[in-house]
Amino acid sequence: MEFIDYYKVLGITKEATSDQVKKAYRKMARKYHPDLNPNNKEAEKKFKQINEAHEVLIDPEKRKKYDQYGKDWEHADAFEEAKRQQSQNRQYSSGGYGRSMNEEDFSDFFSSMFGGGRYQNTYYQRDYGYRGQDYNATLTLQLTDVLETKKHTIQVGEKNIRIKIPAGVEDGQTIKINGYGAPGVQDGPAGDLYITFAIQNNTLYKRKGDDLHITHPLNLYTAVLGGSVELQTLQGKVKVTVKPGTQNNTKVKLKGKGMPVYKKEGQYGNLLVTYQVSIPKNLTTEERELFQKLASLRQTESVT
Repeated sequence: MEFIDYYKVLGITKEATSDQVKKAYRKMARKYHPDLNPNNKEAEKKFKQINEAHEVLIDPEKRKKYDQYGKDWEHADAFEEAKRQQSQNRQYSSGGYGRSMNEEDFSDFFSSMFGGGRYQNTYYQRDYGYRGQDYNATLTLQLTDVLETKKHTIQVGEKNIRIKIPAGVEDGQTIKINGYGAPGVQDGPAGDLYITFAIQNNTLYKRKGDDLHITHPLNLYTAVLGGSVELQTLQGKVKVTVKPGTQNNTKVKLKGKGMPVYKKEGQYGNLLVTYQVSIPKNLTTEERELFQKLASLRQTESVT
């Protein structure tokens, strides 16, 4: 298996924080997204690597294993277990203990164990099978389907697989499900399943990462005098105070009313509302006279 430097793929250092990982991922994913690079095999390959890198580096446990074991990080638990068993079974040989496996044996160990072939030491030998092929699938969901973690059924080949999808997945994001690929040969491990999400926006909001954006009409009188408006969010209706003298295109932020943050339970983005002040039409004679009087008063104030 070829080693892929996930930090280099995302253009970050090993000291990068989770927020920096996420920011770099979004930037690279937009650049190499298949919709923007149709029929581009290199961009498709790069996009897959970007998603793999994000899937590993955003998860603290996976990132720790990757930093320690590199390309074989997925088999870190098996490696540790093999070392533990060998330590328990070591025997005296030629007046001393048999050699214990260490990190220098790591690549050779996995090349034989998980790449297919024969693993052998002083005390036993065994034939291992070959890893199964990876599967790729696309899962189409509505935006409202990813507001909370749910189980979804996806058809892969002739099988229906029911898997748990974390809340907050984004359009074009790819995640890996270990062991859900093709069966291994000769008792080898199964391949993995890569799922790319196609998220269709069935709401009035525009999504940008974890944040949502929407334009809300505001009548002239409330904009001038102040008051309150009722706004619809994905979590329900909320009442928001409008300051007197609110200008057209004024933006307000409703914290925690955006999308759930991927794999961060209880954390949400924001809802950003842009007020669009509407000018009244078809004024009555009395309304026109009142506006003319108001205009006259403003002109008088400006002169004095």
